Amino acid sequence: MKNYLDCRNNTEYEKLKEPARIIKNGGIVVFPTETVYGIGANGLNEEAIKNLYKVKRRPLNKPISLLVNSIEMVNKIAKDITELEYALMKEFFPGPLTIILNKKALVPDILTSNSNTVGIRMPANEIALKLIEYSGVPIATPSANISGKPSGVNLKEIIKDFEGKVDYFIDGGPSKIGISSTIVQVVEGIPEILRQGSITKEQIEEICSKFKK
Repeated sequence: MKNYLDCRNNTEYEKLKEPARIIKNGGIVVFPTETVYGIGANGLNEEAIKNLYKVKRRPLNKPISLLVNSIEMVNKIAKDITELEYALMKEFFPGPLTIILNKKALVPDILTSNSNTVGIRMPANEIALKLIEYSGVPIATPSANISGKPSGVNLKEIIKDFEGKVDYFIDGGPSKIGISSTIVQVVEGIPEILRQGSITKEQIEEICSKFKK
């Protein structure tokens, strides 16, 4: 298949520069993370994000999170980050945690459904991290499925929904975790879990208890 890269047993990550270029220039790419597969676009490009919503058939009132590859990139897109929020990122990045932070003005409002906050995650997947690095931008990434369907964990099934609708597919084999990330938001110094994933409430509370000592 054209515009398909098999990375299941291949660590020639230089080949990811082509799909990274597609993302940077406004295209859409399906790629693996450790949780589920993602469908990604340039998270700072409003038109690319509009197209992402359209292809996924996602309601515009459902925000999309950004994937990053470093705390430096977090600092470029988020502001007023507290010490507790940094502590949670230090503990769980890279990994299956999405943290809600106050966004900077360069993050398009369409991405966040006009909210002042944005979800941010650093995936524990070398393919995803290299893709972000090579693209040079945070990648707007919901799960790779048509809205309302189960999250995609195997590219073979995902291709059926998106062939001819996205610009590139990257195959990393089955997702290791298989469920979406835990989403947490710190409100007045207290972490609230907005979606339960593989990281538990107890794990998050343990970090908070250490932080308070």
